[in-house]
Amino acid sequence: MPDESVRAPFWFRAVTGPGAHVSGVRSALAAGGLDPRPWEPGVPGPGVLLYTALDGEARAALREVRHGGRVLALCLAREGVRPAEAWALLRNGAQDVMAWGEGRDADVAAVLSRMVRWRRVEELMDSSAVRDNLVGGSTVWRSVLEDVVETAYFTDNPVLLTGETGTGKELAARLVNALDQRSARTPLVLVDCTTITPTLAGSEFFGHEKGSFTGALSARDGAFALADQGTLFLDEVGELPPDLQAELLRVIQEGTYKRVGGNTWLSTRFRLVCATNQDLEECIRRGRFRGDLFYRIAASRFHLPPLRERPDDILPLADHFLEQLIPGHPRPHFDPAVREMLVGLRYPGNVRELRQLVARIAARHAGTGAITAGAVPPSERPRQDPDPVDRSLTAPLRLAAVQGVTLAEVTEATRNEMIALVIADETERGRPGRLRRAADRLGVSVRTLQMWQRSHSAQAVGGTGPREP
Repeated sequence: MPDESVRAPFWFRAVTGPGAHVSGVRSALAAGGLDPRPWEPGVPGPGVLLYTALDGEARAALREVRHGGRVLALCLAREGVRPAEAWALLRNGAQDVMAWGEGRDADVAAVLSRMVRWRRVEELMDSSAVRDNLVGGSTVWRSVLEDVVETAYFTDNPVLLTGETGTGKELAARLVNALDQRSARTPLVLVDCTTITPTLAGSEFFGHEKGSFTGALSARDGAFALADQGTLFLDEVGELPPDLQAELLRVIQEGTYKRVGGNTWLSTRFRLVCATNQDLEECIRRGRFRGDLFYRIAASRFHLPPLRERPDDILPLADHFLEQLIPGHPRPHFDPAVREMLVGLRYPGNVRELRQLVARIAARHAGTGAITAGAVPPSERPRQDPDPVDRSLTAPLRLAAVQGVTLAEVTEATRNEMIALVIADETERGRPGRLRRAADRLGVSVRTLQMWQRSHSAQAVGGTGPREP
């Protein structure tokens, strides 16, 4: 038996047909160094979903468990996992898919390796390096961030970060450097490719010897030397001039370079992280970017989503920025009018624009009380009442589509939320006949609302309740 101190805990759920040897799988995993625990709603961490067929029950179970952490779908069917089935499982929220053989050591080791790695990724996601710098708990944001964390910690791959301006690419690059496991790691070396001038480009990257050109009064290290054994971050790499692209490719491939005006070959080894808001593959088609360089810098590619695709993160980000701008206790908070305004804006400049807006609001606020509508600069205030449908539905529906939520799930969730909101609204008014008024507003019968209430009341205490007509 393995040492209990190193056993890897994980949740375990089975959605299987008759004849499936679930207890045998559980025993084999426990004997192999894992600590299987029954799945419960809200249980955090990675886990295993056992299934025999990708049917409606298995899909529903996957939708439930995927919110707790990474999911390994483990197939017990004799024929194994069909290719189309594997991709469908990944689209529906599984992180990986495996077929279980006869409980061989290789099967157990494969599950163990994933659970251990995924558990470590979750620990890193909860660390201050991530939590205090790349704020957000939305599914789309955490999914990308988990992949960045995993690549940064477990590999030394070059990383290409894409996304619109203001989505946090520099913060992600700093995270990659912070999580890099090389013992001789140095501070991140940043080069902004939009500011490189042709006359000084060589010196910027390669460094120069004293007297190599007018004004070179002393020798100077360039980015390649400064990043040795560390991380070199090229921001807006799509702006790199063609001649420098060729020279960069040589350094990446061979790890050697010469200073400007020097004759000695110097060596360097660094992790390369690049960022761009351009479509580099389109730039290659237009002859503006080298294809061979692209495939060197893009061993691991991550697209950081714009803020409009992660609307659930707007208020946590705003609160985070407010904490930075107005430290101390008690800390002011945004009142409902300001919070509604913040959520309803478009943010073409993404997180950077949100931070600047919060800074302008904080500058006008006095005291420690709530930040009210008057603190919003006049130029930032809503010109008119926003379209409630556009404000409330467009961003969440776009996010739901990105996450693979089905139309039936959206319809059911919207229906339940609308009924609950209207009934609560009429209840708060404290007048008799609340169900009648709620039914009139919703365009349904009182009986429909009564059955909806009974159904949801029964579900809340674990019953099945009657179905709505």
